[in-house]
Amino acid sequence: MQVFDFEKDIDMKKLDKTNTRTEIQAPLSSKGRFWRNLYRDRQLYLFMLIPFAYIIIFAYVPMYGLQIAFKSFKPKLGIWGSPWVGFDQFVKFFKSYQFSRVVPNTLILSFYAIIAAFPIPIVYALMLNSLTNDRFKKVTSNITNLPHFISVVVTVGILTQVFNPRTGLYGSIVMSLTGAYPSDPFKSAENFRHFYVWSGVWQNFGWDSIIYTAALAAVSPEQHEAAQIDGASRFQRVLHVDLPAILPTIVIMMILRCGKVMSVGFEKVWLLQNSLNLNASEVISTYIYKMGIASTGTTDYSYSTAIGFFNSAINLVLISLVNWVSKKVGETSLW
Repeated sequence: MQVFDFEKDIDMKKLDKTNTRTEIQAPLSSKGRFWRNLYRDRQLYLFMLIPFAYIIIFAYVPMYGLQIAFKSFKPKLGIWGSPWVGFDQFVKFFKSYQFSRVVPNTLILSFYAIIAAFPIPIVYALMLNSLTNDRFKKVTSNITNLPHFISVVVTVGILTQVFNPRTGLYGSIVMSLTGAYPSDPFKSAENFRHFYVWSGVWQNFGWDSIIYTAALAAVSPEQHEAAQIDGASRFQRVLHVDLPAILPTIVIMMILRCGKVMSVGFEKVWLLQNSLNLNASEVISTYIYKMGIASTGTTDYSYSTAIGFFNSAINLVLISLVNWVSKKVGETSLW
């Protein structure tokens, strides 16, 4: 007859439960943690699918067509069937008389925009942060942000109406002061650059200042209190507390801006362009459009693609160079 040891049996059951609990609580492997976190944050990853798909479709898929820059593209032969010509399209652009016009025009417009437009949002953010009246600060911020949401077409329409030499505000003021109508400012190649740059400053300086305002919001009030105790004025606190706090943000934004030196906006240039200001308004983006799409009977897809490829390559070199200099001089860089 078999005799059971109840105490031993109970101890064995407790041990089995302890082992089971230990196995459940054992740490997951890196692969297991990945899938667990993926399931836990599945809704966030679903939101990421939209921008990810946008980047893939509009930034990476078109790279397939870059090969026609090295071919003599014939639509009926297709991209793969068109014959290779190597760097002939690039050499054609470098030897073209347009090269000595569109590249300098693009660089002048871009550097003019950097010099005029880049510091203004920083100064504006520092001034806005110095205001003590929160209501006035919010109203001012909203007013300066509104022009950013005006389309380029409407902006150019406003410029055309205001500076019309006959019916615009500019023409009316000059007529009342001199008794004669002024010349059309849009017909001047030199005025074109001022219209392009300063209309962009008016439209975007409020919006561009948001990132600096957000960086200033992270500055500890204790630093300002310590500076006040040491006798620093408000301007000195801006120079020695606020400005150093947003300096890394300024450097990052400058690096990103230098990566777009050769990418002058097409829409506004095209809308402000006419035959009389063409010497200053013909930039790489408008020239690509004319060679690749707008030309009737002389459309050259390979040539326009080669120009765009050259444009992107220069931007890549510039952003890499500025990032390298920033990394050597300071501690802030993109990579």
